[in-house]
Amino acid sequence: MDENPSYQPEPIYPQLPTPTNEVEQLPEPTEMTPEQKRAVIGVVIAFIILLVLIIATTVFLLQPTTNTAKIRDVFIIFMALQSILTGMTLVILMIQLARLTNLLQNEIKPILDSTNETMNNLRGTTNFLSENLVEPVIKLNEYTAGLSTFFQALGLVRKPRK
Repeated sequence: MDENPSYQPEPIYPQLPTPTNEVEQLPEPTEMTPEQKRAVIGVVIAFIILLVLIIATTVFLLQPTTNTAKIRDVFIIFMALQSILTGMTLVILMIQLARLTNLLQNEIKPILDSTNETMNNLRGTTNFLSENLVEPVIKLNEYTAGLSTFFQALGLVRKPRK
């Protein structure tokens, strides 16, 4: 067998990456698609139109010839619109909650179950190694230490120098 002094055996465990002082660059934000741009522009335009309508209605209602019954009716209409908006928000919230529940049940739970199964396998492996490898080696060391002490007591073997 040729002995090469520069030969170094491969490590049993993979080498961990060495830490560096470089700061990780965050990925650049992606640009919006044309559909997303149109949706944002549509929402902004709808909000501006709604704001103009509210201001125009308020100016009209503040005219001296306007009676309070009209103000009351408009206020009731505003409250109805607000309740519709609140209802739509609650429906969206319930849909998102249902999607989250579905995600937890169908994607996260299997991952947790797989992790739990892996941990149980690892626990069994460590128990097996402990019972079949570590305990016999420890017992062998105990017996050899006892035998060496016995032989030292009989004077057959000298005590090793430290």
